[in-house]
Amino acid sequence: MTDQPNAGGGKSHGRLSIRASLQPRDLMAEPQVRGAWTAQVITLFPEAFPGVLGLSLTGRALALGLWNLRTTDLRPFGIGRHRNVDDTPAGGGAGMVIRPDVMDAALREAGPGLPVIYLSPRGKPFTQARARALANGPGMTLICGRFEGVDQRVLDAHAVEEISIGDYVLTGGELAAQVLIDATVRLIPRVLGNQESLAEESFSDGLLEHPQYTKPALWEGRAIPEVLLSGNHAAIATWRRDMAERLTKERRPDLWRAYGETRMDPAKDRQLSGASDQSRDYREQPKEPKR
Repeated sequence: MTDQPNAGGGKSHGRLSIRASLQPRDLMAEPQVRGAWTAQVITLFPEAFPGVLGLSLTGRALALGLWNLRTTDLRPFGIGRHRNVDDTPAGGGAGMVIRPDVMDAALREAGPGLPVIYLSPRGKPFTQARARALANGPGMTLICGRFEGVDQRVLDAHAVEEISIGDYVLTGGELAAQVLIDATVRLIPRVLGNQESLAEESFSDGLLEHPQYTKPALWEGRAIPEVLLSGNHAAIATWRRDMAERLTKERRPDLWRAYGETRMDPAKDRQLSGASDQSRDYREQPKEPKR
């Protein structure tokens, strides 16, 4: 990949023409689109970007200027002849910690105006709701950690939000940063070809998504549920909702509890617990009279 540094030392990913090629695409072209949602990434490995973000719908949206991607290489802000960005942890222990003065210089180079997020396993879990909130803003600055992490003082000084993508540890924050960017960019208007698909996907209403099927109608002895072939749109909508509720209850009790606290009718909960798949799939459940 050919990198063209900008005036500030970062790398910008802007408009490009999408074409078949055996060579890596140059996604560093200037200028960026003024006013577009922007992801600013501070990383020791700027060559990791755009990665998968340069493909498919997010890559097309990047090419069309629906969002901007900038990377700031942490290494040039390192200290001394060897541009050291880290040092041993205070109090002893294994590993190395990114220095506060180095990260502070990189953050100042990245510039103000965007919320700053540090990808960290100790952060709050990333959710669809947080992705929607970020998509409605101007963008975000992401800190990709390495080694044992980043000096706490610089995180406090810049009021950095810590976000986790799961209860596990990666070798660095670059993959996690791409997860956050992908989940957020797809919510920006015009990025997805069919915005209506956002309304029915997992977590859109606090539930997991219902099962999906397509042709052939019969495959390896397994048939598409008849209700989906019935043409009865009301029955199909009921089936999909019921299946979303059932899957959420079985697979994600934590989501089901949160959903139940805000929306669930206790009578509906009993139906989900006791009704058979057959009765749920092919006949309507009587509603209890309002009291």
